[in-house]
Amino acid sequence: MSADDGIEISYVVIDGSEPAVVILHGLAGSGREFLPSAHALSGRKVVLVDQRGHGLSTRLPLDTSREAFVRDVVAVIDREASSPVHLVGHSMGAHTAMIAAAAHPDLVWTLVLLECGERSGSDQEHAALSEYFRSWPVPFADRAAAAKFLGDGPLQRAWVEDMEYRADGLHPRFDPEVMIAAITPLAEPRWQEWSRVQAPTLVVYAGGGMFTEEQKAQFVERGSDVTRVDLADGSHDAHLDASGQWKEALTAFLDVR
Repeated sequence: MSADDGIEISYVVIDGSEPAVVILHGLAGSGREFLPSAHALSGRKVVLVDQRGHGLSTRLPLDTSREAFVRDVVAVIDREASSPVHLVGHSMGAHTAMIAAAAHPDLVWTLVLLECGERSGSDQEHAALSEYFRSWPVPFADRAAAAKFLGDGPLQRAWVEDMEYRADGLHPRFDPEVMIAAITPLAEPRWQEWSRVQAPTLVVYAGGGMFTEEQKAQFVERGSDVTRVDLADGSHDAHLDASGQWKEALTAFLDVR
């Protein structure tokens, strides 16, 4: 699908009944990370979106503003759904989903936010992440070389599996400079947008996630119609390392809606 600024947005549609479930991955991820979640939603229509700069979507978009990410999601919903959707997001994708739900309440039936707050990370945390991405010795000779450098955690395995073969070796499906540009706006608090969200919302936090208890409580308290679920296990990427608990929380929330 071509976005309004000419870039290509890739997504996968799994056929099923509507309302559709539209899922947005986090920074440096792709829709394929959520294939197990889609399979857990058997019978429902599921749309897995590669956000701009990620996965099979345009790798080097000029516009990495929060508004551009939201426009892409709205365009996908308009194209693929015949009714308001269940909008699901993780981390940066959750932040995108939150803003989309605030700006387009007619398009969002329910909202599910995994590891989300009114902002995501500090300038210092973003700087450290930027240095990490820039440190990757790309291209990697093969998947074994990539795994040796990145490690064998669930997130690292997802990165390795998602890499692209080129003539000179393996490359990640994202550009470090684009990731830096995309994550920088997430440091700005978005309380105003969060206060406007009226859709019933499930907020899911992991036992080893990135938010403090004070941050979690404040975010939930300032929402309008919020159910909070805390996973006993998992990191910030709980859909990968606490997938069973995450899928249980997700399906339980959607099954009554």
